[in-house]
Amino acid sequence: MASTAKQTVATIIPTLRYRDAAAAVEWLCQAFGFEKHLVVPGDDGAIAHAELSFGNGMVMLGSARDDSFGQLQQPPQQVGHVVTQSPYLIVDEVDQHYARAIAAGAEIVIDIQDQDYGGRDYSCRDPEGYLWNFGTYDPWSSPLNS
Repeated sequence: MASTAKQTVATIIPTLRYRDAAAAVEWLCQAFGFEKHLVVPGDDGAIAHAELSFGNGMVMLGSARDDSFGQLQQPPQQVGHVVTQSPYLIVDEVDQHYARAIAAGAEIVIDIQDQDYGGRDYSCRDPEGYLWNFGTYDPWSSPLNS
């Protein structure tokens, strides 16, 4: 592993493409509590690149476009709402987070529930169909890893 990777805040940063990335940036901040780290506007209201932070993690996103990366990754609505991966975000107050997401219009796909391994979590979709998971289980400090 590169020495710089060991010294950075987070070494895994999911990337997403949205049909309306400008609206997605605002919605993700309102609904889930992301904070704008960097937003680079593109042409015609598009977002060339955005970085949204959440705790010590981050997602990068931009407007869907027909380029080499866009041929590999498209918003779920363009491919039948199927996703092959989804981020899990650790939150302290998952019940409050759940209420905030519902108030912003998130589609709850797995209701909030306690898990056998000790965490409490839920899963939802954002307005463009990406699947998000939020919970209290922290694999870095879990007794399951002992």
